[in-house]
Amino acid sequence: MATPDHPRDLFSAPDEATPERKHLDALRAELHRHAHSYYVLDAPTVPDAEYDRLFQELQALEALHPDWVTPDSPTQRVGGKPLDAFASVRHAVPMLSIRTETDTESSGALAFDTRIRKELELTEAEAAVEYVAELKFDGLAINLRYEGGVLVQAATRGDGENGEDVTQNIRTVGQIPLRLQLPKRTAAAHITVEFPQVLEVRGEVYMRRDDFEALNERQRARIAQGEKGEKTFVNPRNAAAGAVRQLDPSIAAQRPLSFFAYGVGEVAPKNAGSLFATHMELLQTLKSWGFPVADEIRVVRGADALVAFHQHIAQTRDQLPYDIDGVVYKVNSLALQQRLGFVSREPRWAVAHKFPAQEQMTTVLAIDVQVGRTGKLTPVAKLSPVFVGGVTVTNATLHNEDEARRKDVRVGDTVIVRRAGDVIPEVVSVVLDQPEQKSAHEGRALFTMPRTCPVCGSAAVREEGEADYRCTGGLFCNAQCKQAILHFAQRRAVEIEGLGDKLVEQLVDANIIRTLPDLYRLGFTALASLERMADKSAQNIVDALEKSKHTTLQRFLFGLGIRHVGESTAKALARHFGALDAIMDASVEQLLQVNDVGPIVAHSIRTFFEQPHNREVVEQLRACGIRWEEGTGDSDAAKPLAGLTFVLTGTLPTLGRDDAKDRIEAAGGKVSGSVSKKTSYVVAGTEAGSKLTRAQELGVAILDEAALLEMLK
Repeated sequence: MATPDHPRDLFSAPDEATPERKHLDALRAELHRHAHSYYVLDAPTVPDAEYDRLFQELQALEALHPDWVTPDSPTQRVGGKPLDAFASVRHAVPMLSIRTETDTESSGALAFDTRIRKELELTEAEAAVEYVAELKFDGLAINLRYEGGVLVQAATRGDGENGEDVTQNIRTVGQIPLRLQLPKRTAAAHITVEFPQVLEVRGEVYMRRDDFEALNERQRARIAQGEKGEKTFVNPRNAAAGAVRQLDPSIAAQRPLSFFAYGVGEVAPKNAGSLFATHMELLQTLKSWGFPVADEIRVVRGADALVAFHQHIAQTRDQLPYDIDGVVYKVNSLALQQRLGFVSREPRWAVAHKFPAQEQMTTVLAIDVQVGRTGKLTPVAKLSPVFVGGVTVTNATLHNEDEARRKDVRVGDTVIVRRAGDVIPEVVSVVLDQPEQKSAHEGRALFTMPRTCPVCGSAAVREEGEADYRCTGGLFCNAQCKQAILHFAQRRAVEIEGLGDKLVEQLVDANIIRTLPDLYRLGFTALASLERMADKSAQNIVDALEKSKHTTLQRFLFGLGIRHVGESTAKALARHFGALDAIMDASVEQLLQVNDVGPIVAHSIRTFFEQPHNREVVEQLRACGIRWEEGTGDSDAAKPLAGLTFVLTGTLPTLGRDDAKDRIEAAGGKVSGSVSKKTSYVVAGTEAGSKLTRAQELGVAILDEAALLEMLK
C-alpha cells in the first residue's frame, strides 16, 4: 500500500486514467458530497442505504487497487467538517464511526460474530463471545467533557477529529447533568462510585416522537398567527440537530431534547479506565453518575442471541417513544476490545446492524428537476401523499437520469417508495403487475433530463464517467447562490467572520445580494435594516468584509467553489502558477502538470473558467478590493523550507494554526499531523500536548513561534 513516504502514489492520478479509476474518483467525490450534506448541513441528499452501498463499492475497488488509496478517501476518514458558526473543538480522543452492516437479515448478525471469533482465533468448541446489544438512535452524537465532576464543554462529532462547541445549548437539556452525582457505595463492587478528574461521556441527543409532534403543533400555530421565520420540522432528528446548532441558547431551551449515554472518550488519569472490566459495567456506572441509559440494552452471548435481539427490536420498533434505524453490537469485554483494535476508520469490536427499509405504494404525479448546492440536477418524483416510516411522503428522489431510466419511472405510474435509513425517500421500482398497468405505462413519456439549468438557463453538462448532470452557471446560478456565499465566507476560504446561514438566507431571500461581489457592496444601512440585526452586529459584518479583502491566492481559489478543487488542490495550483490569471488561462494540458491535479479536476477547472459569468464574478471581486500576493510560480525546491516537515502543537502567541500552516506551506514546507522520525521540526506553543512529548522522545528539534518566523524570512 502507498505510504506518506511516496507522495506521488498518494496524490497523483495515473498518466492514463482507466474507466475503473475514473469510476473510483467519481465515487469518492459523490461520497464526500453526501457526507457533507448529512453531517454538516443536516440536509441529507441520499438515503443511508444508498450511501452505504456507494461506500462499500468504494471499499471493494480500493481493496482491488490498494495503490489508489489516498488520505482524502472517505474510507480513510470519519465524516464531514464542522460548521463555522461555532468555535471548533479538537477531540482529545477521536469520535470514530462504527461499521454499518447493511445486510438487514439475520445473516448480518451471524457475519459479525464470525468475524469476531476469527479475529480472536476461537475454535468452534470454545465458548460464545459476550456482547452488549444496544439501539442505534437517530439523533446527533455529542461529547460531554466533565472536569472535577462539572460539565465544562459539549461538542458535536463534526468530522470525528474536530467538532463544534455547543456547550450553551447542551446545558439546556434537562437530562444532561451539569454536575455528576456521587452515588452511595453499594454491595456491587463492579459499580464505580468515584468519577475520574477528567471524564468525557459520549451519547446521542434526540427528540422523542411525542415531543416532536407537540413542537410541530406549536410551530403550526405560530405560522397560522402570521409569525415570520417559523416552520415545521421534517423529522425528529433534524429538529434535534437544528436545536443543538441554534446560535441563541434561549431558542434551544424551547426545544424538547433528550439524551442517552453510550460510551466514553478521554478519561484521566488514564488508570481510571481500568475501573471498568466490561462495556456494560461502564454503562451501569454512567447511569449511577446521573446519565440516562436506554432500558433496552442487553448482555447476550453468541450469534443466535444477537439475531434474537435484532428480531425483537425490529418487531417492537414502532412501540418505542423515539426513532431508531437499527441496533448496535459491541464486544462486552474491554480487554477484548483493546485486543481487537481498529481497522481504518472503524473499531473491529462493534457494528451497527440496520433494519429492512420501510416501503409503501403510491402514484407519481409529476417529475421535477431540482438544482442542488453544487449544481447537481436531480430528478424528483412528486407523489400522491403516502405515510412511510412515520412521516407523510410527497417527494422521492430518482437520483439521476440513468437511475430514472433504469427504473423506467414515468408520470402516472404506481411506484414503490422506500424511506431507507429514515432519511430521504426514494422510488424503488414501478409496479407493473397487471396488464392494464403495463399498457398505461408504455403509453407515457420517458423521462429526459433537461440540457439547460431550470433555474438560470445555463448549460447542463455531464462529465465523462459521471452519472449526474450539473449546471455550469456556478456563481451565476441563484439555486447555488446561498451555498456559494457560505462556502466563500468560511474560515478556510476567504473568511468573513459572522456571516452565517441565517444572515445569508436573509440577504439572498430579500434580493439584497445575488452574487459574491454583492457582499462587498453591502453598506451599514442595508445590514442594520435587517430583522434582528443590531447596529453593532451590522458594523461587525462591515468590518469583517473589509478584513477579508486581504487574503491568499489559495484561499480565494478554494472559496470560488470550483468542483473537485479542495484546499490541497487550491494550494497546489497557487504554488505551481503563482498568479490567478495564469490559472484562469491554463489549458487542460498545463493544468495536468500540477501535482494533485488529474484529468477530472483539470476539466472541471477549465470548464469553470470558460464560463463568461464566472470570469465576470472574479473580475468584480477584484474590483471590490480583494487582493493577495502573487508570484511567478516558483517550484517548492527554490523555497526556504523546501524538503522540511513541520508539526504544530499548542497555542502560538500571535499566529493561528491555519495561518502558521499557510505560511509554512507557502515557503515550500509540509505540515504533518503526527510526529515521527521523519519530522524536521515541532513548533510548540502554550499547552502543547503529547506531540511535544513525542518530539522530545525522538530527539526532534523544537521551535517556538519566534524561531519559526525567523526561518520564514
